[in-house]
Order: sequence, then C-alpha cells, then structure tokens
Amino acid sequence: MRITIACVGKLKEKYLTAAMDEYVKRLQPFCKLEIVSINEEKMPQEPSEAEREQVLEKETRRLLAVIPEHSYVVLLDLQGKQITSPELAEKMDALALQGVSHITFVIGGAFGYTDALRKKADFRWSFSRLTFTHQMIRVLLVEQIYRAFKISKGEKYHW
Repeated sequence: MRITIACVGKLKEKYLTAAMDEYVKRLQPFCKLEIVSINEEKMPQEPSEAEREQVLEKETRRLLAVIPEHSYVVLLDLQGKQITSPELAEKMDALALQGVSHITFVIGGAFGYTDALRKKADFRWSFSRLTFTHQMIRVLLVEQIYRAFKISKGEKYHW
C-alpha cells in the first residue's frame, strides 16, 4: 500500500518532528509513505475575509496539484465522518481488497478547504469535534495509520 500525506506547511516544533519521525519509521514495514508539504501562504496578522479567501484558493490549488492521480482521497475535515481506529483499519482493508493501492490523506491549512477540494475527496474524515492545529493533526494521523495497520495484522498496539 502506498500512502501520501498532502499537507500545508512544515512541522516547526521539535517534539512534533520527533513524534512524526518515530511513526514514519514504525510504518516502514507496512506501507510506502510519502509526506508532501506545500508552502503555507503568508498573510497579515488580522486578515480580511478577502485575504482569507485568497489564501484558501492558493493553498487549495497547490494541494490539488500534489494529489496523485488514481489515488483514493481522504480529506481530514471537521464536517467529515467520525470513525474509530478499528473502523479505519476495516476501511483500509476494504480499500485494499477493492484494488486500491494508493491512499492520499489531505490536511488543509488554517482556513480549511474549498468546495473543489471537498469534491475531490472520496471520504471526509473528522478526527474529533475538537479543533487541532494542522501540525498536531499530522502526528495524530500517522499514529492512527500505524494503529490501523497493527489492528489489521492482529498485532498488539497497546495494553
């Protein structure tokens, strides 16, 4: 299975980078993982609505450009469906059985997504009704992907 994580911005905090590196290493036996970070748009401290829309459009265009063709697209979205870790494992197993060999998880920037990106999604997934930074959700995502593979293999993940 190939997995791409398309996201906005770079990880800036060392503790997040360390956690990310650990889960990327743990995922190596299970999948080929690629993380594609697009540049975050610069904006003023207090952006106007027009400036927000402009940032959103630019980031959306860049995200759409890095989503591999023929990939199953999972959009991490507050308005998406909440699923459990075992349900994620089942979903990934079902996709593999259907012949899906590439899944792309998309993490947007501070202002979310445009309708164009939502339409591109095959599945919209909400981690929680809570709001997380897009940097934090990146670490949570790789941990959940790792957990899903461990569940699918029947291996213990936690006690």
